[in-house]
Amino acid sequence: MSTLTTDHPIEQQAIGQIAVDLPGATAIFRRLKLDFCCGGQISLDEACERKGLDTIRVVAELAGLQRNDTAPESPDAAALIDHILTRYHAVHREQLPELVRMARRVEAVHRDHPDAPHGLAEHLELMEVELLEHMEKEEQVLFPAIEDGGAGLEGPITVMRDEHTGHGEHLERLAALTHDHTPPQGACNTWRALYAGTAQLTNDLISHIHLENNVLFTRYGA
Repeated sequence: MSTLTTDHPIEQQAIGQIAVDLPGATAIFRRLKLDFCCGGQISLDEACERKGLDTIRVVAELAGLQRNDTAPESPDAAALIDHILTRYHAVHREQLPELVRMARRVEAVHRDHPDAPHGLAEHLELMEVELLEHMEKEEQVLFPAIEDGGAGLEGPITVMRDEHTGHGEHLERLAALTHDHTPPQGACNTWRALYAGTAQLTNDLISHIHLENNVLFTRYGA
């Protein structure tokens, strides 16, 4: 479950640190025009006050980013598929566009830095295209077939497993581009939030693939 790393109430935390600790927060801050990068040292409460925003509403929106990773106990296929769709498919669709946007910014602003992640935005765009196509196949073909009884699925599941292997190779490249998701000393909040987000994407995608390969697909002899 994605959580903040401090015991202080979130409204008292520095907005820049929230952006780093809570993947997905940057998209909310950007939409609300809250400066988490250069102005990230002030508290969320103060940042909202300066913009005339209701802190309680912003906190509630941020709370929606904290996700439950626990799959249903002894789930039937429909329950497990529903968990995969809501916890992973929907989340990947939110994660990747924001990561691409941040990667483009970091590559542009810090292009002369020796540790700048040149090629990261392009790689994330490739991951997004391939993952969206993969999820579409599952949602439109494989998952409905499973819920209809799951006969004769060995071939389609083999294709999905092969594509999962490709996703794993993309994660290895992602780790290389980001120095294992470790920003350089003195990195700005956007850079730090970007790498926190790539780490979260990695963890989410690994858990997603595990649930499909080792829990869901094994029920159908593949």
